[in-house]
Amino acid sequence: MVLQKAKPRRLLTISYLLRRHLATRSSPIKYASFSEVLQLNEKQFTGVAFPLQEMARYLTSNVDTSSFQIFNPNHNEINKAEAFFISTRWHPIDYFTSAVRMDHAPQLSQPEVCFLGRSNVGKSSLIKALFSLSPDVEVRVSKNPGHTKKLNFFKVGDLFTLVDMPGYGYRSPKDFAEMVEPYLNHRANLKRTFLLVDGLVGIQETDKVAIEMLEEFGIPYVIVLTKIDKASKGVMTRNVIQIQDFVNKKTQVCFPQLFPVSSLYCFGIHVLRCFIAHVTGNLPLST
Repeated sequence: MVLQKAKPRRLLTISYLLRRHLATRSSPIKYASFSEVLQLNEKQFTGVAFPLQEMARYLTSNVDTSSFQIFNPNHNEINKAEAFFISTRWHPIDYFTSAVRMDHAPQLSQPEVCFLGRSNVGKSSLIKALFSLSPDVEVRVSKNPGHTKKLNFFKVGDLFTLVDMPGYGYRSPKDFAEMVEPYLNHRANLKRTFLLVDGLVGIQETDKVAIEMLEEFGIPYVIVLTKIDKASKGVMTRNVIQIQDFVNKKTQVCFPQLFPVSSLYCFGIHVLRCFIAHVTGNLPLST
């Protein structure tokens, strides 16, 4: 993958803004800032920052964990990525617009990523966690499944756009396919689709239908395992093994590494921010 290198001056400016932000404003969610995570002991740090690597401790020796660290940014890279998700006067982050059909979607030149998954899997909650250091960004999160009925666009300065997609399955919009499939198949600036899977139950039949669609279209995607704070270690490790096996045997365009997250406690959020910054071409990595 060839990515455009970020300008050193811009990275220095963003690094300065991050330090100023952290010095003047406390995090609205515990562990939202990587600086908080760095203060933890080694075991706690791994569990919060790299939950997939933490799960490896509970797996038997015959389980292949080679894909667990394919994307393994260093601390400096995670800090740089975090700064992209902080809204400032010079780098505003906010809800931009919504669309009910592809022909209503805004024509944007910035790279784009979208979040897709079953109703109530936690798409809006995840986006809210990604923006947790910018609490003024309005991300509507409902307790009722199927709340998102449109494509909701969030602009991250002039760097990239995040899109919250309608959920499929329970209470999905009647015209879900007409809304989502044209977007996924024809959005020229779409760099990666993030498919959210509930960490409590693993891949469901409706998830397999979504995966078949992404595979058929040849759309690069990543599986994000949500709600890992609600599942026991046994349930999580079982689901990780099953999903990893499914990805290895049944997929061609899925990134081989899973991204387990907790939107409530920001577990795994820091690395996910870094991955988004990377695939949108805003953060080259040293390895």
